[in-house]
Amino acid sequence: MSPTLLYQTHSPFARKALVFAHEAGIAADIAVVHHETSPTARNDEVFRHNPLGKVPILLRTDLPAIFDSTVICAYFDTLHDGPKLIPEDGEVRWHALRLEAVAQGMAEAGIQVRWETVRRPKALRYSDLRDGYIEKLETSFAWLESEMDFGPDIHIGHIALATTLDWLAFRDLPSFRSHARLSRWFDSFSRRPSMEATLLYGDTVDQKPGA
Repeated sequence: MSPTLLYQTHSPFARKALVFAHEAGIAADIAVVHHETSPTARNDEVFRHNPLGKVPILLRTDLPAIFDSTVICAYFDTLHDGPKLIPEDGEVRWHALRLEAVAQGMAEAGIQVRWETVRRPKALRYSDLRDGYIEKLETSFAWLESEMDFGPDIHIGHIALATTLDWLAFRDLPSFRSHARLSRWFDSFSRRPSMEATLLYGDTVDQKPGA
């Protein structure tokens, strides 16, 4: 039986795992099932496989589930015979993992900005916290503009960054578009089949139906 990826069509983390599967050439072997998740709307099926109640989760036949996009991508990289998307040695490995970490942090910062702008009840929103997370995004954009290696070899850092930047734009969060090198790279990467096959859509659901 094929592995099943518990997914969310508007999650940067879930999309990262699926784009990775496409880039590794194994996406056709994976079933994808959408699940809505939110800290305020428990999804029992997701909690059954991940105690954190979050997707993505990879279900494997007769083996424990794997969760967190970083771990799932590392697992996917063992399932193909092509060039590894997570470099194994040298500075290129640490560059890729550092870039992945920045991208993950940017996605997490964007989620927090959304809580403090549209998801949390208005009376409970904390503008100073929102502004602090916006600063993290803006300083990250500037760092990427000056530090990022835009070389031709695709790796996990590029995948994580592209899916995060696209999600930030999808959610109308602070924009990276004033950074020319970063914007050019993103526009080029967005035309890859892996990105075009996994377009973001859908709305966040923070309440169970009828609540």
